[in-house]
Amino acid sequence: MSFSSSKIFRVLNGEAVSPPPVWLMRQAGRYLVEYRQLRAKARSFLDLCYTPKLAAEATLQPIRRFGFDAGIIFSDILVVPDAFGQKVSFETGGGPKLEPISNAAGLGRLREKVDLDRLAPVFDAVRRVKEAAPETPLIGFCGAPFTLASYMIAGQGTPDQAPARLLAYRDPDLFQALIDRLVAGSIDYLLGQIDAGVDLVQIFDSWAGALAPSEFESWCVAPLKTIIEGVRARHPEKKIIAFPRRAGLSIVDFAARTGADALGLDETIDPVAAAKRIEASTVLQGNLDPLALVAGGRALQEGTERILSAFAGRPHIFNLGHGILPETPVAHVEALLGQIRAADA
Repeated sequence: MSFSSSKIFRVLNGEAVSPPPVWLMRQAGRYLVEYRQLRAKARSFLDLCYTPKLAAEATLQPIRRFGFDAGIIFSDILVVPDAFGQKVSFETGGGPKLEPISNAAGLGRLREKVDLDRLAPVFDAVRRVKEAAPETPLIGFCGAPFTLASYMIAGQGTPDQAPARLLAYRDPDLFQALIDRLVAGSIDYLLGQIDAGVDLVQIFDSWAGALAPSEFESWCVAPLKTIIEGVRARHPEKKIIAFPRRAGLSIVDFAARTGADALGLDETIDPVAAAKRIEASTVLQGNLDPLALVAGGRALQEGTERILSAFAGRPHIFNLGHGILPETPVAHVEALLGQIRAADA
């Protein structure tokens, strides 16, 4: 099915649309009572990701409730390390835990190629969502190699990604070998999602901002460029959004440097400054502070209006600057959507 007339694809093709299309990162999640009820049916978060019926339902819940302009398949970036054979678990009330990789022996424990059979439930969930909601564009995704490596090396989330950065400085060849493996696996994973039916994809480099400028090109820009080229080699028509979170001034020409069709902005980027400094033809996505959505009221209204005003007249997809927070009131999401949809055409 062609989605060329949908709002999100009109924007991705360079058209300024008012009001802009909107979807929210982590729009399926704990802020929804129906999600919490669904989560109780799975033994663990990873089981939820790998149970196609449940993952598809989690994807569909916010589409049904809010009528977002796109869905994003319910999964997690760490299914890729899991599919390489690294032990991955999610502790209740805590973050992910992985078997750390700190040397060549650790890398040697991983598979040479990502196990697509392990990821088959994600592809099945994609097919189920497309069957249930064929008119809604569906986004597939993966984590960027540096962000994945930061978890794989530390064995957990860390404030400054120091374990991964130290390994990259001390043993750049080993770190490059891990990045290369993740690049190849990410291409295979995105292609699998596309083959299953996703309409566009997003690459999350959630920890790109931890990299020093000298390392940013090697561990953020170059891997994303290679992934995008790899996907385009088979699917040149597919749109790709890159999200280099907290990358600061490096985002100005990031889309052009990587070949991405659109650039996700985090909440630390001033939308007025971004509109002035980033080429007007670059499709932008973002970037409301998730905490403003939690707060509601004046903070939400003014933050939303600032973004709508800054990006008026240029191709823009409204989104948050990062994922929606579990404590977000549903009424605030409804208020946000009401404000966006009431914007002057």
